[in-house]
Amino acid sequence: MQLSHFIDHTLLKASATPKDIVKLCNEAKKYNFYAVCVNSCYVSLAATELKISNVKIASVLGFPLGASSQNAKVCEAEQAVNDGADEIDMVLNIGFLKAELYKQVQDEIAAVKKAIGNRPLKVILETCYLTDSEIRKACQIAKQAGADFVKTSTGLGTGGATENAVKIMVDEVGDSLKIKASGGIKDAATVKKYIAMGVSRIGTSSGIEIVTYTKKDTDEHTY
Repeated sequence: MQLSHFIDHTLLKASATPKDIVKLCNEAKKYNFYAVCVNSCYVSLAATELKISNVKIASVLGFPLGASSQNAKVCEAEQAVNDGADEIDMVLNIGFLKAELYKQVQDEIAAVKKAIGNRPLKVILETCYLTDSEIRKACQIAKQAGADFVKTSTGLGTGGATENAVKIMVDEVGDSLKIKASGGIKDAATVKKYIAMGVSRIGTSSGIEIVTYTKKDTDEHTY
């Protein structure tokens, strides 16, 4: 198993500079990560840096609160795609979900999916703010809206991925949607654990440490 192929190499800090994004892209090429995950203002820069590579570009939208208007999210998605995004990671409207405004949540996800066409749409649930039943409901809504993935976290909430949240997501929609675990994932053992549970993608800013440690560990056991 090549862990790098599961990893979205991520930099979403407010303080990230263009120089930091160039570095991120160079690292993604060097370590053969599946994608970089960046804020939408940096999609065009990432597209330039990665044009002669197999590394995909994922852009977040409505990030990190999910509380932008539907029109704003759609416009951001369209701009990101125009700038070169291959995938979109959108934060659903958490407040609407908790208020049981399910139609509004579903309509918003469907509108973003329509805007990006056949590109993968990952819906960030921000599970740290949700009950188990709300996680299940969010998964059902994402599926009904035509999303391709459900994703645990932004990495900027009160908590990141947990085994409990991932298990609920896999049990609820793992037969029809892919699962992305993100937030607080810093070591190879955790990555392997989530992959074994059924996760298809890992979002992390610790990708280099994860794959370097794995290679070192493998080499040590060769002798």
